[in-house]
Amino acid sequence: MTKTPVSKLVISLSVPTIISMLVTNIYNLVDTAFVGQLGNAASGAVGVVFGFMAVLQAVGFMFGNGSGSLISRLLGARQNGEASQVASTGFFASFVFGAAVAVGCAFVLEPLVMLLGSTKTIAPYAQTYISYILVAAPFITASFTMNNILRYEGKATLGMVGLTVGAVLNIAGDPLLMFGLNMGIAGAGLSTCISQIIGFFVLLAMFLLNKTQCRLSVRLIKPQGLPDIIGNGLPSLLRQGLNSLSTVVLNNCAAVYGDAAVAAMSIVSRVIFFTFSFALGIGQGFQPVCGFNYGAKQFGRLKSAFRFSVLLAEIVVVVMSAVLVLFPGEIIRIFRDDSTVVAIGTRALILQAIAQLFLPFCMVTEMALQSTGKKLGASLLSTLRNGLFFIPLLFLLSNLRGLSGIQEAQPLAVTLALIPSILLANRFFRGLLKQSSP
Repeated sequence: MTKTPVSKLVISLSVPTIISMLVTNIYNLVDTAFVGQLGNAASGAVGVVFGFMAVLQAVGFMFGNGSGSLISRLLGARQNGEASQVASTGFFASFVFGAAVAVGCAFVLEPLVMLLGSTKTIAPYAQTYISYILVAAPFITASFTMNNILRYEGKATLGMVGLTVGAVLNIAGDPLLMFGLNMGIAGAGLSTCISQIIGFFVLLAMFLLNKTQCRLSVRLIKPQGLPDIIGNGLPSLLRQGLNSLSTVVLNNCAAVYGDAAVAAMSIVSRVIFFTFSFALGIGQGFQPVCGFNYGAKQFGRLKSAFRFSVLLAEIVVVVMSAVLVLFPGEIIRIFRDDSTVVAIGTRALILQAIAQLFLPFCMVTEMALQSTGKKLGASLLSTLRNGLFFIPLLFLLSNLRGLSGIQEAQPLAVTLALIPSILLANRFFRGLLKQSSP
């Protein structure tokens, strides 16, 4: 971590992360395409439940990034025993919290899916789908936590194996259960549930078979360390949580224009998330390099890693955005061959593809702040991009410009987030300069 050239190090850690994210996102897209064959209402239901799954991801990432940020710095300072205590505390807290969310939501399924943005025709499909997700909820949150711990250890390849196994099983299970056994959308939910649980045990085996630096054990839990884990993971919770809230608000605003609008915006969100996952994987490969070298006080390497990660992520985003801008209608039609869905989705996809050119710098800055324990700055960036800019813009533009405003809100929010990112990055590196001065 402190000797290998940073470019080689970031790439080596990014590749398995990108692969695992791509496989997971390919599953999401395949799931959307299969469910789309059941109609606009079923397709919209997947988008609605996607907002709830983002909540589970937020919990998993909070404990995973919160633990991982501390773990990478502890490993950099050669404090391996303390790193295992942090890992154990974060893992078990994530599982328990996921279970609590599942139990609480199980009693309010109908109002929950309406809150998430269902229409009356979408709601029955959404209730069926989400019931299976609730069964797998603690396994989903704990899997995200373990994957992030492995990534911060520099063992991203092990995390890739766990997530890939689950995603591949999910892709295979969808057509078998949905159409082979005629289960419809219930088959899609059951396939997700089974694959997530199996993926959880694959990831857990990495720790139990001593393939990791950190150990997981009930005896290593330190409840007094939980506030620090949550504090460091708060930017992830805000980022993912506000992303979920934004999805809910987006679904509710789009629902005014019918199931086709909900389906279109859901498809666009998944396509954009898929294409940006290439760049996001680079950012996640940067995080352990950043945290480890910060703990080892190798600030020059940290700065070099930052620059390289931003440049590489930007190149990737330019290529992916070009594809989306050139073939927007064709891409939307893959998931739902409906003229209204394609028309609504095409404009939204083009706008978001252009705006995501600003995301790499914002993303890497946020990850640098989080990985080095700069909780306030990281939390601020997460809050601005995913919530404080987007949600008010969504309400404002949807009232002023109708459906066009809904399509324009996310791109504008991303663009505005670039300014505070530049200011916070400049402040962060000036602080490093002072720390390195004699």
